[in-house]
Amino acid sequence: MSLRDSLNIPKALPIIPLRNAVLFPNQFLPISVAREKSMKILQESSLSDSTIAILTQNDASVDNPRPDEMFNIGTEAKIMRIIDMPDGSKTVLLQGLNRVKVITFLQESPYYKAAFQPYTDSIETNEHIDALMNNLRRLFRRVVELSNEASYEQVLMIQNIKEPGTLADLVAAFLNIPLADKKSILEAIDVEQRLQVTNELINKHSQTLELGEKIQSDIKSKFDKTQREMFLREQLTAIRKELGDDSDNQDIKEIRDKISKAKMSEEAQKVAEKELERLSQMHPSSAEYTVSRTYLDWLIELPWSVQTEDNLDISAAEKKLNQDHYGLTKVKERILEYLAVRKLKSDMRGPILCFVGPPGVGKTSLGRSIAEALGRKFIRISLGGVRDEAEIRGHRRTYIGALPGRIIKGIKRAGTNNPVFMLDEIDKLGNDFRGDPSSALLEVLDPEQNFSFSDHYLEVPFDLSKVMFIATANVTYTIPPALRDRMEIIEIPSYIVEEKLNIAKQFLVPRQLAEHGLKKSLLQFQDDALRSVIQNYTKEAGVRNLEREIATICRKVATDFAKGNKKGKRMSPKMLTKLLGPPRFYEEAAERLIAPGIAIGMAWTPVGGDILFIEASKMPGKGSLILTGQLGEVMKESAQAAMSYIRAHADDYNIDPKFNEVNDIHIHVPSGAVPKDGPSAGVTLFTALISLLSGKKVSSEIAMTGEITLRGSVLPVGGIKEKVLAAHRSGIKNIILPAKNEKDLIEVPKQVQDDLKFYFVKQMSEVIPLALEKDNKKTNNIQLAAREKKNKVQAESIVTA
Repeated sequence: MSLRDSLNIPKALPIIPLRNAVLFPNQFLPISVAREKSMKILQESSLSDSTIAILTQNDASVDNPRPDEMFNIGTEAKIMRIIDMPDGSKTVLLQGLNRVKVITFLQESPYYKAAFQPYTDSIETNEHIDALMNNLRRLFRRVVELSNEASYEQVLMIQNIKEPGTLADLVAAFLNIPLADKKSILEAIDVEQRLQVTNELINKHSQTLELGEKIQSDIKSKFDKTQREMFLREQLTAIRKELGDDSDNQDIKEIRDKISKAKMSEEAQKVAEKELERLSQMHPSSAEYTVSRTYLDWLIELPWSVQTEDNLDISAAEKKLNQDHYGLTKVKERILEYLAVRKLKSDMRGPILCFVGPPGVGKTSLGRSIAEALGRKFIRISLGGVRDEAEIRGHRRTYIGALPGRIIKGIKRAGTNNPVFMLDEIDKLGNDFRGDPSSALLEVLDPEQNFSFSDHYLEVPFDLSKVMFIATANVTYTIPPALRDRMEIIEIPSYIVEEKLNIAKQFLVPRQLAEHGLKKSLLQFQDDALRSVIQNYTKEAGVRNLEREIATICRKVATDFAKGNKKGKRMSPKMLTKLLGPPRFYEEAAERLIAPGIAIGMAWTPVGGDILFIEASKMPGKGSLILTGQLGEVMKESAQAAMSYIRAHADDYNIDPKFNEVNDIHIHVPSGAVPKDGPSAGVTLFTALISLLSGKKVSSEIAMTGEITLRGSVLPVGGIKEKVLAAHRSGIKNIILPAKNEKDLIEVPKQVQDDLKFYFVKQMSEVIPLALEKDNKKTNNIQLAAREKKNKVQAESIVTA
């Protein structure tokens, strides 16, 4: 009795879908099971007598195939072994029993189950079947000889199988034929038909392998021919040398002449000549010839000894810088100092500068003006988002399509070895698995190393010491310390209103009139109109949006002119609403400080300074402190410190000491989508809480900044210049600063200082009399109590700029 006859075959079988494989009867096949439905089948099955149906999916990419997405003929299988894997899946060893055909699906949950019609093979043979079996064995051996798709044991097994149906099934199972071909064999129920189909498909597979073998042989023959040609060519070269005929071809002669004229360094000259010798031994049609020729072209075209002569006329350079840019005194002074020293010492190394400032203040355009003032070529590369070290140093020549990095490419494009080289957005460099570009720049920007900069592609040193490198950045804290240390940082501040007005009159308006084809007689701007655009339609540290608004006005006027209105316009503030719409920005401090509990702080951002409103509110509760507005940890701690100080000194400010027991305090900083952090809001948080708890409003004309301590001290903070300029732009008239920040006002333009009144404080108790409105006796009582408590505190120091 056969094994098949001893099995109890049920009519209804659970189904495990199979990807990219077909299970045939009498085949042992391990599969990996991880899908939920299939795992449930394994949990409910017994290893002793349960059988399942294996159906192959039409599309292997489908995770949960529908009934119509699986073969309708499969194989009934017995589970021989189940092994649990570390990742939670299971490996199952299956034995195929016989073919089954789906009659109807019985269920889809918790797993597929269907009624099947089983089929068994008849073992009757005849001469035709015997012939088909012998031919199939021969084809199987041929395929194995061509591809080694089956093991030696499998070959022996095929030779000894007597049952025709089993022979066809196992041949299909052992060979790597397409899934569609295996499906055709599985669907052949009749044994003779199955043998016929298998013979046809395996014969086709054999012919495909034979064709591949022939192609491989042809390629090998061609390769052998190429080697033979190369060997003969080398022999020909040797014969020419013996005969005294050592003339190079025209290309080699031209390259040799160019190398001699390039005036390379000694090391580069040796490398070039060695590479030229290799090139002369190559056949022009070989791939290596092109690689070698490209490398030589790069060596030849680099400006090893070509440089422009600096314009050392300091007065002319100063005039050029003033023509192109308004203000920026520090930068201009630094360039003129370089020219003065360069005039005294001709071999001075180029400076490495880094312009740091908010967007739109003219950092990039300043680099071009410096190049024009010096009489040098200007090259700019953007480093924003660069993550690959090879962008700086290049790829090694072992890689296909390798080229030098951006530094060498820029030098070649400039055509001189002393250009002004701008590294734009150096603070936005990235890094990943391909390396760290900022580390590659360490050599470029180090005067002690860059005289022998080595690009991975060139592999010979190139002197960068004559190059004037100028980097630009919005912030410095994202620049790695080692890289930042190699550069001379020059901060470019935000522009004040008067500076923007002058820039607009001297540069922006004439440029936009020219770009829009307008004559001065057609459009003129009053100063009040430009000032209104600056204050009511833009809110920025630089002038980019200002130029866009001026361009909008020019387009409107150009449109009006094109329609036939030839009359010139003199732009006034009243006309702006029609052309630009209603004002977008206005001084809102007075409108927002309508109730106690609101104070104005000053903040520093990467795009310039800004003011922020801190709002405090109280409601019945149990003393909770709620902080909202996407505040960082440091800012939250400042709020907690302010609350603790107020609780400890409530009597000094005529505040109920038990306010914390019956009220919850909520502090919110508007613009909740913008993250905020830092200790400089401590004074503002403290003032807002005192205003809330005392019932006194904060003056709408005063803004403040400073870090606080639990002992009541006000500590210095950074970014004073940007903060003061932001407050000035917003219409603030009075500013409270830490006493130790008084020295930082030297960087604030005198015009801004003249418009503002500054109060310098050392203790938190000095802030409240200055910040709260003084319209009744309550404020005086607070001030008196605070001074009696802090008898050692100096009287308030008021400095009017």
